[in-house]
Amino acid sequence: MELPQMPELMGVSLLLGLLALMATAAVARGWLRAEEETSGRPAGQKANGVPLDKSLRSKKQKQQQHIRKEKPQQHNFTHRLLAAALKSHSGNISCMDFSSNGKYLATCADDRTVRIWSTKDFLQREHRSMRANVELDHATLVRFSPDCRAFIVWLANGDTLRVFKMTKREDGGYTFTATPEDFPKKHKAPVINIGIADTGKFIMTASSDTTVLIWNLKGQVLSTINTNQMNNAHAAISPCSRMASVSKDGTWKLWDTDVEYKLQQDPYLLRTGRFEEASTIPCRLALSPDAQVLALASGSSIHLYNTRRGEKEECFEQVHGECITDLSFDITGRLLASCGDRAVRLFHNSPGHRAVVEEMQSLLKRASNESTRQRLQQQLAQAQEALKSLGALKK
Repeated sequence: MELPQMPELMGVSLLLGLLALMATAAVARGWLRAEEETSGRPAGQKANGVPLDKSLRSKKQKQQQHIRKEKPQQHNFTHRLLAAALKSHSGNISCMDFSSNGKYLATCADDRTVRIWSTKDFLQREHRSMRANVELDHATLVRFSPDCRAFIVWLANGDTLRVFKMTKREDGGYTFTATPEDFPKKHKAPVINIGIADTGKFIMTASSDTTVLIWNLKGQVLSTINTNQMNNAHAAISPCSRMASVSKDGTWKLWDTDVEYKLQQDPYLLRTGRFEEASTIPCRLALSPDAQVLALASGSSIHLYNTRRGEKEECFEQVHGECITDLSFDITGRLLASCGDRAVRLFHNSPGHRAVVEEMQSLLKRASNESTRQRLQQQLAQAQEALKSLGALKK
């Protein structure tokens, strides 16, 4: 059998290919025409003139951006007495501590960092902080040493103490160096508080059972204190030796601890007030340095009481997105700090200024000489001016 000649075979193939292309084009035109009649716009194009493929890509990109942005939103809070909000932590803050010289505030969070803030920036637009990394763990408690050259933290996973030394650099900042070894693990129950003695020679750790341990700076236990039948709980004491407590019976109490213990004198009760939330919700408390104002936190709200009259003067609701974990006045007593989510919020202590006004007015009535009267008048005027600037001066 003879094969067709090559030119004839190519001609047949080209003819068949051309017919196939014409058929495909006809079908495509019919589909496009039907699509236009149905939608009223050219196929492959959206009503706003954006091609479908580009629109799909844009939608996919937005979805991916949305997934990347799915992080916990920072809780927003405003109040006329809100002085500042410190925001650098990426995790929830569990504890904070003011240095004894009043220059710094230390905060620790579950983002494995400790932040050291400069208090002189609190009322400025920008708030600077220095970061110390907590390797392989995160801190739940933090305390400055009395000389402000070190701080200690309690480790969440290690259940022990770690000491950080603070070395000042030439540029004014600090380098933070953890000691080579952490303290040994000794507590059998969760630790609820830590502290350093005023001498700087001893460290205290208290757990939720009945145990208080006294350590030296090398991590050796010097003494074990057993409170026997009572579980340890939180309380606060002011520099003037007045102490505040809050109980599950829905009351708060102010005590005077400046007594002669050698003569077997007991602290005596100065004032008591109602705080119903304490009967159902765990509370935090802080006492101002002059013991004139008591701050009580329950859930995410803060209540400020005048301890002389036992009356509530201010209430800040939903301050944080989580329950408040710590509460503290600065050493001047002018600011109250709280933490609970990823921010520290600072409030002007207006009840403290009002307490000064009341005290100065009372002392003026008994002033015996002109120099004393002038000094009291000056302090009274300063407190009144502070209240006026905060819009909290009562008429």
